[in-house]
Amino acid sequence: MTSTFVRKLSALAARLCLLTFIGMLVTNVFVDYFAYWLTWIPLALWLLIGFGVNRRRSGTKAAGVTGSAPEPVVTAAPVTGRWKAQNSPADKVPSHGTRAYGQAYAIDIVAEPEPEPEPGARPGFGWWPLARGNADFPAFGAPLFAVADATVVHTDDRQRDHLSRTSWPAVVYFFLVEGIGRTLGGARRIIGNHVILDLGGDTYALYAHVRRGSLTVRPGDRVRAGQQLGQCGNSGNSTEPHVHFQLMDAVDCKTADGLPFTWQDIGVPANGEIFEAAPAAVAETEGTVSGPA
Repeated sequence: MTSTFVRKLSALAARLCLLTFIGMLVTNVFVDYFAYWLTWIPLALWLLIGFGVNRRRSGTKAAGVTGSAPEPVVTAAPVTGRWKAQNSPADKVPSHGTRAYGQAYAIDIVAEPEPEPEPGARPGFGWWPLARGNADFPAFGAPLFAVADATVVHTDDRQRDHLSRTSWPAVVYFFLVEGIGRTLGGARRIIGNHVILDLGGDTYALYAHVRRGSLTVRPGDRVRAGQQLGQCGNSGNSTEPHVHFQLMDAVDCKTADGLPFTWQDIGVPANGEIFEAAPAAVAETEGTVSGPA
């Protein structure tokens, strides 16, 4: 298992490389101080650290590689209603292209009301408008529920919910400007507003991109499966209002390994799969918390 020290050192080194690249790039705009090719060395090192350390297998093992993967943790779904899966661990691990921040088995889900494309449906991607208000997306404000009986260990809902990045120009800005800025800001700027639950058995559930000011729980609170925690938002490194859910083996996402999950009566929906999470499916898990094998 990659040590906590190595992970923290790697994260610090990556941020320093990125800062160095930006500093050299800006300096060369005004003063011919560095050879042009030298400017790109820290950027290359940043990419090598990110894709090397963060993609390597650590304490958990992806399905389809040598060695058995951990048994998935059985929980309820964090939402109710009709949703679509994106960046799912059912298709690949790490699901988001990196193991950083404990998200090897993370999943993104967006609300997809029925029938489509009636008013209230999720807006599509295109050239115009450049950005949309969050109220245009049916996921915004949707309630988030505890996936098991648990203890709240961390909350943060002070960051703003920004406009969508669901046009081509906005997505370019998102990756080339905003994404780099949030990387320099660290984990909090990436995951946005969030809540972390201790499910027991060294298993922690993280809900990211929560709506500003919506959390109804605080650290130390005991919650029951199906209890509302807050609302879906669009904070942090997010292109549109959606739920980012993941399980980890430690409370600090900067050093945690991701853990596989399966939602009761749903499983792990694949990319593009639409699923229905019923309130009854949440209620059935009351009193039970499954830990990794």
